[in-house]
Formats: sequence, structure tokens, C-alpha cells
Amino acid sequence: MTDLQITLFGAGGVFIVAVFSYNKWQEYKAKKSVERAFSNDHDDVLMREGEAPGASSSMPAEPVLRQEPRFDPAPANAAKTEPSFGAAPARPAPAVFADEVGQGDTAYGLETAPSPSQAPTAASELATSLVDPLIDCLLPLSLEAPVRGEKILPVLQTLRLVGNKPVHFIGLHVNGDWEPITHGGVYTKMQGGVQLASRTTALNELEYSELVTRLRVVADEIGAEPEVPDMMEVMAEARNLHRFVAGHDAQLGVNLHTNGAPWAIATLLIALEKQGFDVRPDGRFVMPDGQGGHLFSLSTNVTLAEETTPRLTLLLDVPCVAPARDGFGAMVACARSLVGRLDATIVDDYNQALSDPALAEIAGQVQEFYQEMEAADIPAGSTRALRLFS
Repeated sequence: MTDLQITLFGAGGVFIVAVFSYNKWQEYKAKKSVERAFSNDHDDVLMREGEAPGASSSMPAEPVLRQEPRFDPAPANAAKTEPSFGAAPARPAPAVFADEVGQGDTAYGLETAPSPSQAPTAASELATSLVDPLIDCLLPLSLEAPVRGEKILPVLQTLRLVGNKPVHFIGLHVNGDWEPITHGGVYTKMQGGVQLASRTTALNELEYSELVTRLRVVADEIGAEPEVPDMMEVMAEARNLHRFVAGHDAQLGVNLHTNGAPWAIATLLIALEKQGFDVRPDGRFVMPDGQGGHLFSLSTNVTLAEETTPRLTLLLDVPCVAPARDGFGAMVACARSLVGRLDATIVDDYNQALSDPALAEIAGQVQEFYQEMEAADIPAGSTRALRLFS
């Protein structure tokens, strides 16, 4: 090896070390910049200090509900809290939500301002259902000047999701009401919100960092200054909420097993349609609730290519059905009706017959489950529950 080669190797090594050191320095500066940006206080609106749900246990084969971790119930004398700028309240009071209100596109799907005949409280409740202090990280935006809805909607539509977490915006109308941003509306303040958890995951650091970056771009385009909550506080809230969601992600199933030969799928279709089931394009059978949703679903437990099946499973998504609709009772009643129609037996996952006392015990556990969700200010079947468990 010549002196020139040795010199070149040495110079290359020094260059690599210099590049590595420079990258580390840039990484350090970026980290400090993010920490400074996330320096605002942001109280945990979900849990009191030191109280967190425990880990959930595995579900037994028999369709019974467990005693699950819960959030503390809200104080009886708590007053309704409307969206506000600054940190979220430590314990927001329960708000009234319309179960018909959807999520996702609702904030942007309204093309005209609400008519004068609409009650102001309805707009406020709709706004709170979209940017909810209990399940969203609040993102206040101070406007340099009043803005019109039609001017900012195209910009807001660029920030709809972070990961699989929906992002919504509401505005303080010049009439003094918080409402979803609409065409024709004029707003003096804005509030954004990103959902802290979904059925599958909690909001994580990467998603939150992406949110902050994109939010600043949106704010610059509409002439606003965002207030960004502290990342560590938000992550703690997100994990707490996801523990609650995971602990209450209950799906109850009852099975019907044929007492004779397997059922022909073609025959089943006729029987299930007579029973009131709707057949969805994806092949699922669902029992309508009369209001555009469904109470429970049914599976044949075989692929579309199969011609027969010996077993049917009725499944109730417990947190998504309001107690008043008695989804479990309706599902059991349907199963009993199919028993006579199809000559079947109601069984558990191990083909053991489920007696009436066993089903009654499960029904009692379902009621306890509903009480836990009510105590956490996330009633089953409510807009909050549907957002979290969708």
C-alpha cells in the first residue's frame, strides 16, 4: 500500500466521522426544537393523577364479560364544558351527543351555514362531538383576523388524518357559538382536535410530530397561530385512553350448531332474510336497528365458495350498541327463533349447550359493562363510543 493510498484512507475516515458527528448535532438541535415547541401545559382530561386502568385479562371461550378497568366517574355536579382555548380541563363534564352525528366527513360535508331556525345548542353539541376534550387532544388556533369558512375549508381538508386518527376543526362563529367550519360562516377563533386513540392503537410520538408539522403549515396558510400541547402529556393521555378502549373492546358471540346435516347456504339465505337480516355486499349478514345502523351481525363461518355450513355465529359489538336497544337481548331472541327455524342448538365455542340461566347471567354482566362505560362518560352507542370503537 502506497503513502497516497494510506493518506486517502485516512482522509476518508476523517470525512465519515465528520459527517456522522454533524448528523448527530443536527438530530440534537431538532430534538431540542421539538421540545421547545411542545412546552405548553396540557392536563390529562381522562384520568386523575395516579389512577390508570390495569391490563385486561384474556377473554374466556364462553361469551361472558369481564370486570374491566374503568375511568373515574365524573362529579355529579359537573357543568357542561364547551370547547375553549388553552389547555383542556382536567375533567370535562359529560356532554349531550346525537347518536346520528357521524365522524370524519361531518366537519367538511356541510355546504351551507346552519339556518336561523336551528337551535344554537345543537351547533355547540355537534362541535363538541367533533372536537371532544375527553377523547381528543385539543389544538387551539388564534386567528390574526376573522376568516370565512369557504376560504379555509380547502386548507383544512389537507389535514384529515394522522395515521388512523381523525383530525377535526371547529370555529367560534361571530354569533358566539362553536360550530363545525361551514361555507358562509365567519369565525374569530378555531379549535382543532386529533383523536387520542382508536380501537387498534394510541396516538404515538411519530404521528404527533407529523401532526404538529402539518398543523403549522395549515396555520400559516390560514393566518393562525397554533398552541401545541406538550408531547409527553399528550402521549400519557393517549395511552390511558387506549387502555380503556382495549379493556372495553368486548364482542359477544353465541353460536348455533345444526342438530342434523349441515345447512345449505342457499337455504340459509332465505331463512335469514325472513328473520330480518340484511345481506351486505361483503357477504356479511347484519340485523338493522331501524335507524341506519345495526344491532348485531351473523357469520356462516365458511368462505363464499362453500355450499354448506354446520355452524352460525351471531356477534354483538357491545360498546357500539346503546343499552336502550338491548342488543344482547335481541341477539339471544333471534338465536332462539333460528333454533326452531333451522333445528339447531345454542352452544358456546366448545359446542357446549348454553342454558337459559347461563344466558341470563351474561345479560347481567352486559348491564354491568354498560354501567362502567357510563361511569367513564363514554356511554355505549354514544358518539364518543362510536368514534373510539369504529
